[in-house]
Amino acid sequence: MVVQPKVRGFICTTAHPVGCEAAVKRQIDYVKSKGKIEGAKKVLVIGASAGYGLASRISAAFGCGAATLGVMFDKEGGGNKTGTAGWYNTKAFEKFAHNEGLYAKSVNGDAYSDECKKEVIDIIKSDLGKVDMVVYSLAAPRRTVGDVVYKSVLKTTGAPYTNKTIDLRNNAISEITIEPATEEEIEATVKVMGGEDWEAWIDALKAADAIEDNAVTVAYNYIGPKITHPMYFEGSIGRAKAHLFETSKKLNKKGVRAYVSVNKALVTQSSSAIPIVPLYIAILYKIMKEAGNHEGCIEQMYRLFSEFGSGKLNLDADGMIRMDDYEMLPEIQEKVTEVWNSISQENFKDCTDIDGYWKDFYEMFGFGIDGVDYDADVEI
Repeated sequence: MVVQPKVRGFICTTAHPVGCEAAVKRQIDYVKSKGKIEGAKKVLVIGASAGYGLASRISAAFGCGAATLGVMFDKEGGGNKTGTAGWYNTKAFEKFAHNEGLYAKSVNGDAYSDECKKEVIDIIKSDLGKVDMVVYSLAAPRRTVGDVVYKSVLKTTGAPYTNKTIDLRNNAISEITIEPATEEEIEATVKVMGGEDWEAWIDALKAADAIEDNAVTVAYNYIGPKITHPMYFEGSIGRAKAHLFETSKKLNKKGVRAYVSVNKALVTQSSSAIPIVPLYIAILYKIMKEAGNHEGCIEQMYRLFSEFGSGKLNLDADGMIRMDDYEMLPEIQEKVTEVWNSISQENFKDCTDIDGYWKDFYEMFGFGIDGVDYDADVEI
């Protein structure tokens, strides 16, 4: 079957298996080129099939030489439908890990469920004994608890917010007004994207004696500049991330070293869905690339795991790891603000790296990778 990208809104409904494998290989090659790092040896990655989660797993395996167990929620291909990018990414990762003698297994299921937690813990007890690091990189639109389905929303809180955005369907600059979330919607977003499930994983692992004393656990967050604060940091998703940080404090009292890592703004399946943020990213990419300090997921996660290995974490006053340090440099943000205030449809192409944005977008699904023949038949 010849596989071509089919984009609907901020999602590509197809994925290219050969392209996904090539993208995974490129990340692995980057880590290997940077050299070995000290660190955890038995790592559980919850949300392991794409973005920061996949980059974490690659950094752990090919940087630290760790055995990795990944949790993902993806679909394999069948008929005339391709599998998800995460499915192909995971298969490729396991192939390359096994080729180098590294332990790598994956559980495909609902990470929020007790059944998934039990399956993962059974594998840990059987194969690894205990894990010494847990990465929590889960990004999901909904969570089922008993008979209740909680859905997260991307809204402001308190008052409507109007600002510039980009329509990814046609690269058109426009204004958008985001209405505030209700208290019920905020509570649901916290249920889905907050720290409750992270804590449930650690509690389950400790109850089963499947995690080392003083093990490291890290969850991922984004804060960003004032431009995006009403939509993110102060919005419904920000409330969830505040809960995530409060959860890290609770976990630190339970015999683990828990951190929240504030990562850089990048093109991911999550960030593409947030109004206003894609335009900010397109501006940021141009400025950071010109400054020579742009990083993608794998560069960020290799740096993070190196910091864990050296014990020299870049912590802020609250104790959060600041992997967004290059993004938030005053000289970078001053330029972003200047462009943001002057950008229009007429100067849009000159003021942004929209081509870089779309390149990263398509690469998430295995398209636009150098060396891949996209006219060839592939097994999906």
